[in-house]
Amino acid sequence: MDKKRIEEMIDLAIRQMDFSYVPYSHFRVGAALLAKNGKLYTGCNIENAAFTPTNCAERTAFFKAVSEGVKEFDAICVVGGKDGFLTGYAYPCGVCRQVMMEFCDPDTFQIIVAKSKDEYKIYTLKEAFPEGFGPADLA
Repeated sequence: MDKKRIEEMIDLAIRQMDFSYVPYSHFRVGAALLAKNGKLYTGCNIENAAFTPTNCAERTAFFKAVSEGVKEFDAICVVGGKDGFLTGYAYPCGVCRQVMMEFCDPDTFQIIVAKSKDEYKIYTLKEAFPEGFGPADLA
């Protein structure tokens, strides 16, 4: 993926943090998901007083895309920080990585975590979630 596309995804993910609903943790997360068709889907984290129903930014983006019939993806960018300030890398949780396994090729799907447009890391899903359980395991 070229640097311009990565920067576009980082910028979009950062903007999504503004929509986070985080009255409990105050930790805002934004995501930008790139579908194979080139369309970008966004997500933010949405907390709930009962905690279990809380939804991560990554899953919000995936569920938006899937609810519109899109099920093939190339990459996701995830950013986050306390009170909306990027101070470190925000890695996807295990549940989000499991959702990625459902729809993405672990060898090629890229996870971009960023602190800024200039500071980012890229992993494949397989690197971030080795030995993950996916649809192929049920075949």
